[in-house]
Amino acid sequence: MASILALFSSLLWGSADYHAGNLSKRLPSMVVLGINQAFGLLFGAILILLTANWKAPTFAHDGYLINGALAGLCGYFGLLCLYAGLSTGRMGVVSPISSLSVLIPLFFALVIKGDDLSTPVMVGVVAAVIGGFLASGPEITQGLPLKPVLLALGAALGFGTALTFMAIGSQDNSLLTMVTMRATTLIVSVGFFLQRKNFGGMTPRDIPLLAGIGIADFSANLLLGVATTKGLVSIAMVLGSLYPIATAVLAYLFLKERLHKVQYVGVLLAVGGVALISALQ
Repeated sequence: MASILALFSSLLWGSADYHAGNLSKRLPSMVVLGINQAFGLLFGAILILLTANWKAPTFAHDGYLINGALAGLCGYFGLLCLYAGLSTGRMGVVSPISSLSVLIPLFFALVIKGDDLSTPVMVGVVAAVIGGFLASGPEITQGLPLKPVLLALGAALGFGTALTFMAIGSQDNSLLTMVTMRATTLIVSVGFFLQRKNFGGMTPRDIPLLAGIGIADFSANLLLGVATTKGLVSIAMVLGSLYPIATAVLAYLFLKERLHKVQYVGVLLAVGGVALISALQ
């Protein structure tokens, strides 16, 4: 169950990133991020009402409140870097580097939390991580321009740290951790829009897509958070990190971006890694 939830999470994440990256070519990244995160918060609030999943917050170091807030700030920073990076058009630079964010929660799970993986499962983990990196289409034939690289590193740092805090908070309550994340980012977004005093050229026609991105991103976070409570955090994080594959496939289907040979190798490695992990878990 944990593996299925994590894989579905990566599918939703990759889809949300693809659409948000495209929209950020026309609208400011902060506008795309702020509005879709607000829709994510609204969706989370509805889920709380429907499921009556409420628990009073505490300031415990392992509770959902503190970890959700920290995850929200780190994730917001990561998303902003990712959207801005993708808007430069260098998806082959930004997406692969940002996918390495999984190394941070993986380190936490294996070294600090103490997840114990057998050698064959560890081989599957390594194959999946490398496969996710290669499948996202690393492209260096035209050099590594500084701006996209820095934005991608910022996205990796933000995502990896956010995922770690998210995993800790989810042990207390997954849904409330995600809602706290979105509530935190809403404060940042409101401050941005009050200063800007406009929505950066957004039109009513953009709202359905922004709502879809926000709901998909929230759902991806929630599914991954739940996955960390149903199995090993390390495995859930690795499988959830395969979202660049979905982004690359959508770019191939709708933007006609040609897949490179290395991406096919990456997909095969990732699939092989997932199969090995699933067979031995």
